[in-house]
Amino acid sequence: MHAALLVSAAAGLGSLAERRRALRVLAVWVVLGGRSLGCEALALAEVLERGALDEARRRAPALVGRDPAGLGADELARAAVESVAENTGDAVVAPLLWFAVAGAPGALAYRAVNTLDAMVGHRNERYLHFGWTAARLDDAASWPAARLGAWLAVLLAPVAGGTAREAARIVRRDGARHPSPNAGRLEAAFAGALGLRLGGRNIYDGRVEERPTIGEGRGARPHDVVRAVRLSRAVSFAAAALCAVAAR
Repeated sequence: MHAALLVSAAAGLGSLAERRRALRVLAVWVVLGGRSLGCEALALAEVLERGALDEARRRAPALVGRDPAGLGADELARAAVESVAENTGDAVVAPLLWFAVAGAPGALAYRAVNTLDAMVGHRNERYLHFGWTAARLDDAASWPAARLGAWLAVLLAPVAGGTAREAARIVRRDGARHPSPNAGRLEAAFAGALGLRLGGRNIYDGRVEERPTIGEGRGARPHDVVRAVRLSRAVSFAAAALCAVAAR
């Protein structure tokens, strides 16, 4: 609906330069997912704070990829914090960075690769070969943005009540522990900034994965999801400012 209105408005502009500018704005609007990420995470946090565990499990798949059945409030909170951290890179920093590097075509191409990975980049028999290719393409396309996002999270750690020094230490120590070459950097940055311990046992489509521990301190709790969203939004604004300057 909103996209259609923007396209219609762009078509009604007078000069070619104005139309191109409007279409660039439309492309950025289409590829960014930071607002929906934050809204879903905050909605899940609110349900968890109310103690409505069954409702939280029903909401969780909109935000996280793991099986929520049987997860308690703290495990759902951990899943949400990890998802907010990883998707701050995928849904915000990476599209902005590719826009700065290659304009609207770059941002749209990145979103296509990332969406393909989300659809078929799974470690199962059905998607073993095609999914592997999609996953590796996404890893390569997301590599620079994951590092940029992680170090922005380090610098902005005080927004979430942490310190840049501690967040940097956790990134350097734990950033490579995650199976993903990109998600681990962001999760480590958020873990260090929030003073949390992430990682552990996850279940995806009936397959159990034991993830290495990332960070130190206590496990995540529902109110930490709100802190993670606060940090994610700060990183998003900083990335937007940097990429706007780079794109000029």
